[in-house]
Amino acid sequence: MPIYEFACPKCRVIYSFLSKRVTPDRLPVCPKCGHKKLSKQVSAFSMTSGRKEAAPGDPMAGTAEPDLNDPRVQHAMSEMERDIEHLDDNNPRHIAHMLRKMKEIMPPGSTPKEFDIALKRLESGEDPEKIEADMGEVLDQWLGPDDSGKGSGTGSYQRDSGLYDY
Repeated sequence: MPIYEFACPKCRVIYSFLSKRVTPDRLPVCPKCGHKKLSKQVSAFSMTSGRKEAAPGDPMAGTAEPDLNDPRVQHAMSEMERDIEHLDDNNPRHIAHMLRKMKEIMPPGSTPKEFDIALKRLESGEDPEKIEADMGEVLDQWLGPDDSGKGSGTGSYQRDSGLYDY
């Protein structure tokens, strides 16, 4: 049974939901406030194979996710998993290398133009914190909050440690 992560924009919390189905036919509601328009997050360990329809107001609306059944995507994911062991997260060029690999597996046109600008700035060696300060909110809308639960810029999220039925 898969575990899916959803962020509540009202509570600013990411929740984990245990689904009895691989492709649920509805979105969960926020366990804290009952908000019905949670946004699906990309988990560090798994991703959905596609997105059928985005909820209105979802910052990910109009974006697509990679087809994880595609051998090309599976190969790229294996390379990324291998490369992450050697990632120097203090080196902007290393970060850019990983982000470029991530972009390559995404469907064409699914990344915002700001992502390309951030990539070029990282590849030139610019400080990631400066880029995040300049572009954090725009990139958060596409990437979602980071795994630390802090997010970028003013769009911070906390991570709930519970597991909820979906």
